[in-house]
Amino acid sequence: MRAVVQRVTSASVAIQGEAIGAIERGLLVLVGIKAEDTLKDMEYMISKISGLRIFEDEAGKMNLSVGDIGGKILIVPNFTLYGSAIKGMRPSFIASGSVEDARSKFKLFMEKLSRGQIPVEAGIFQADMQVTLVNDGPVTILLESDKSF
Repeated sequence: MRAVVQRVTSASVAIQGEAIGAIERGLLVLVGIKAEDTLKDMEYMISKISGLRIFEDEAGKMNLSVGDIGGKILIVPNFTLYGSAIKGMRPSFIASGSVEDARSKFKLFMEKLSRGQIPVEAGIFQADMQVTLVNDGPVTILLESDKSF
């Protein structure tokens, strides 16, 4: 799994102009899933996303997690995170795996993430979404589950 985690003061996702998910202070997370991803990858990413200490404490140090600040998480599925433009100018998305496999893995990922203490909003898998955000900092962190094992 691959994720782009952004610390935000607000973020929303809409389909055809209608908001389907919105948060105030918290994390906007774009998530890419590949065919080889397993439950272990999901558990690692859930732990990392919810525990990532990228919010400032009283001393101004990045020492607090999204849960520590009472924030929320907005998850947006994004198969283009596995796009490769190594050859030519048109990206290849073959590493993203099949739509059916990624859809079921995203659903499971969301179920597991939603069981935690942090409120979660989400985009819709395979929808044409418009994402709006105010990146706070800016702070943007890239995570990959297969680099952790």
